[in-house]
Amino acid sequence: MSNNEKLLKKAQKLSIHEKMFQCPICSGAMKVERMASLECENRHCYDISRQGYVNLLNQTPRTKYDKALFEARKKISGSGFFGPMVEAVTSRLIQAMKSRESRKSVRLLDAGCGEGSHLSAILRKLREQRMVPDVLGVGMDIAKEGIVTAAKTSPDPIWCVADLSQSPFADQQFDYILNILSPSNYSEFRRLLTSDGMLVKVIPGSMYLQELRALFYTGTGKETYSNDGTMELFIRHFERIEFDELRYRVILDSNQMKQLIHMTPLSWSISPEVIERMPDGEMEVTADFTLLYGWI
Repeated sequence: MSNNEKLLKKAQKLSIHEKMFQCPICSGAMKVERMASLECENRHCYDISRQGYVNLLNQTPRTKYDKALFEARKKISGSGFFGPMVEAVTSRLIQAMKSRESRKSVRLLDAGCGEGSHLSAILRKLREQRMVPDVLGVGMDIAKEGIVTAAKTSPDPIWCVADLSQSPFADQQFDYILNILSPSNYSEFRRLLTSDGMLVKVIPGSMYLQELRALFYTGTGKETYSNDGTMELFIRHFERIEFDELRYRVILDSNQMKQLIHMTPLSWSISPEVIERMPDGEMEVTADFTLLYGWI
């Protein structure tokens, strides 16, 4: 399939779901025009890129999330580091979808999707289940480099560069929202969810990457982490909540450790000299997650 054919196919998919969108500037309804752009009733226009994603930002944000970081995160995802977490999220979604079997199709938004690895893996696993509805996956992130990587490697979902505080979607468009290791905007989540929709938020547990914290932050008071504040904020915004805790250990080789260090914000305030003192060879690393589920 040529690039033009791929772009046309993506534009056609956007056209089918164009009522899902609203203009991030004026909140006006949007339509796909000339199979090349999303345009609102007030003529605010957003081009569909040749990779098939739509950039709905009005200005370029300053961010440390660059191409190298997303490439590192993709490699770590490919190593299976996040595998048990993805399995746990998928299982919970399957359970929820089977309780709503009357739905022929559902929409799943990954808010803060990064390079798209989690959403792509979850969609693949969901579609292996014959008993769940047809799922439209939508990924959004404020970092363009992440969305470019996602669109190149997994063309099936709808990918958008967008700001969660001005999300380009109309009210009550999503049955499920994922928010995995990413900042939240609960007022937007409540606006975007259907009346019986569910938010799945994944946050680090207290032992998450404890080995890196010990190496980077010994003697600084940052060796430990608490997610209590995040959990309290989550609880305040939902009528009904559930949560699971998931902890496991993964052995990474020296190259994978370099990728892990590059992908995590834990390393942003650390000098290159400290990183260079990391021991060579394999290292066992702790993955620790709290999975939060919320209903309006």
